[in-house]
Amino acid sequence: MGISRDSRHKHRHTGGRRNIHQKKRKFEMGRPAALCKLGHKRVRSVRGRGANMKYRALRADHGNFAWGSENVSKKVRLIDVVYNATSNELVRTKTLTKNTIVQIDAQPFAQWYAKRYGIDVKKKVQKKKDEEEHPEEKKSYKVIQNQKARAAGQKLEQTIEDQFMTGRLLACIASRPGQSGRCDGYVLEGEELQFYKKKLEKKKKA
Repeated sequence: MGISRDSRHKHRHTGGRRNIHQKKRKFEMGRPAALCKLGHKRVRSVRGRGANMKYRALRADHGNFAWGSENVSKKVRLIDVVYNATSNELVRTKTLTKNTIVQIDAQPFAQWYAKRYGIDVKKKVQKKKDEEEHPEEKKSYKVIQNQKARAAGQKLEQTIEDQFMTGRLLACIASRPGQSGRCDGYVLEGEELQFYKKKLEKKKKA
């Protein structure tokens, strides 16, 4: 038996049984869930109705993630799956679906931030150590002034700053990996970040 999306097999609203007067139709067809996992990229194409193509991501390990408040997006590596509202089983199996909360590599965003504002958010603790190992690159007077002007009106959220120190950011997947073959999303900030941090703390205690 294939997966069918018909309603002929269901009872009427009154509870009576229906007589099945026709066979299954191709347009009622369904397909098994992709259940994209965390791993080396593997995408399969599927022909849909009207010769439209779908792209099933079976494995994914990179994606484009946007940092909304800074208006920038970067291609980053997915590190781990930490929360899924549907089931803890999806977290255990590291399944990537829309709205899954994942940990991503903070390095690309930290590099961009340092270039934009001249502030190294990731290495405040190891600053002296790094200065000895890697001498600071030379910048023109104009670049330094631009960075200072930008940094003057810049305030980084404390929770995000703490995450930068660990080298991982919490992010939410906004695309549908099983349909588009991509694993894109956005970095969690503000109230949404607080909400999911509480959920994760609650999960740790349990």
